[in-house]
Amino acid sequence: MANPAILEMDNIRLSFGGVEALKGVSVQVRDNEILAIIGPNGAGKTCLLNCINGFYKPDSGCIIFNGKDITGIRPDKAARMGLARTFQNIELYTGLTTLENIMAARHVHMNQNALTSALYFGPAHSEEIKHRRIAEDIIDFLEIEPVRKRVVGSLSYGMRKRVELGRALALEPRILLLDEPMAGMNLEEKEDIARFIVDIFEGQGETYPYTQVLRDGIKSIILIEHDMGVVMDIADRIVVLDFGCKIAEGTPEEIRANPEVIAAYLGKEAAI
Repeated sequence: MANPAILEMDNIRLSFGGVEALKGVSVQVRDNEILAIIGPNGAGKTCLLNCINGFYKPDSGCIIFNGKDITGIRPDKAARMGLARTFQNIELYTGLTTLENIMAARHVHMNQNALTSALYFGPAHSEEIKHRRIAEDIIDFLEIEPVRKRVVGSLSYGMRKRVELGRALALEPRILLLDEPMAGMNLEEKEDIARFIVDIFEGQGETYPYTQVLRDGIKSIILIEHDMGVVMDIADRIVVLDFGCKIAEGTPEEIRANPEVIAAYLGKEAAI
């Protein structure tokens, strides 16, 4: 029996100036799975993520998350509800350090009460210590300790990708949305990111007892990725988009053998 759906997108349509980016796409994201969304450039993959976390409002259709209709939700509210993402083009505070970028994401979970904040050596101080410990655990997990105090704008592309992943983890999401997290990376960097994704999904147990997102893992991950080797290795289920339409859905084995997917995206060699 399939795991229950935690996120449901029903008949999502989105257009820009008469050009249809999504043409009635319906997708379910289940509990305890890595769902990959693949397809050619311009297929609508990023548009779908943008609809989920509120960067775009669909023209029609609905998005249900944990039983609540979140269609057209604001991105900040989506983050507070448990939806966090990385971006195809890195979105970081380039003038801040690695640690400062990750701590900035933690502010979603911080108590903003003015009186409490004023009592820094009371509750606010304890809260700051708790959030700093979570940030430091994420830095340790992603193996970016050597650059924790370096300004992000001075880091290599691969390291900035890790920092962005760390910032998403700092939001402690229920669903993690990853938009081409390995784009532009060399083989070694891709292997590292793939390992982090699997470890995030599985959870690290008592290695990080005070950081729930690492201890228990994130049990629903949506991954957009063009590296089919990675997708076939780590995805539990795959959805294929082409010209804004869903043309296939299934296990990696089913997708690899699907004639329509082979013709539209994978090519004959990938099916061998």
